[in-house]
This record gives sequence, structure tokens and C-alpha cells, in this order.
Amino acid sequence: MKNGFTLIELMIAVAIVGILAAIAIPSYTAYVRRSNRTDAVRTLTLGAQALERCYSQAFTYVGCANVPVGLTSQGNYTVTLTNLTATTYTLTATPASAQQLGDATCTSFVLIQTGAQSTTPAANSQTCWGST
Repeated sequence: MKNGFTLIELMIAVAIVGILAAIAIPSYTAYVRRSNRTDAVRTLTLGAQALERCYSQAFTYVGCANVPVGLTSQGNYTVTLTNLTATTYTLTATPASAQQLGDATCTSFVLIQTGAQSTTPAANSQTCWGST
């Protein structure tokens, strides 16, 4: 009697591994995307804090240079500062990494001087900012 695996047994094992991979890989990818969103939230919050510190000293947002713009620390998002006037600003984070470009739930994050947080698509704002 020979010891070993038959072709049928091997094919069953390959099928089981394939099914497990088909379930695990999309779940893992979604988890990584969700966890990477904190990179955008953190950078936007730090930017808003820097702008508010500057405003509390000069009573204007114009000339505030210590705002983190460009790539976030982990490189997942690009942060831009727009609508900068004496009393207003808009900080926006858009995906920069290939991983986050596939995140259809949270395609961009926006934070304005009032502290209002929004996202695109708007229906997912609480989910994207981590409020739920």
C-alpha cells in the first residue's frame, strides 16, 4: 500500500484554500482601508489645530504657515488648504495611495473653520470620520 494523497484529495484541499482566500482577502482589504482613514482624520485635525493657534495670535488665518499640507504622514492622502481668508479655511484630504483610491465609501474628507466635518459621499460622513 502506498502512502500519499490522491488527486481528488489534493483538489479538495486547493478548493478549500481558494474559498477561504476569496472570503479573507476582500475582508482584509476593507479593514486596511478603514484603518487608513485615520491618517486623513488625524492630519486634518492637526491642521485645524495649527490654524486655530495661529488665528488666536493674529486674529486672521492668512499667513499661517504651520499647516500640514501635502502627503499625510503615512502617505495615504493628499491634504490641501483652500478658501483661506482672514476668517475662513477649508482643509481637504483626498486619497493618494493605490489602497485608498479604491475606497468608494470615503473618497474625500473636508474640514472647515467652524469644525464642520464632511465627506464624499456625504451620506457616509459619520462612518468616515469615525463617529459611528
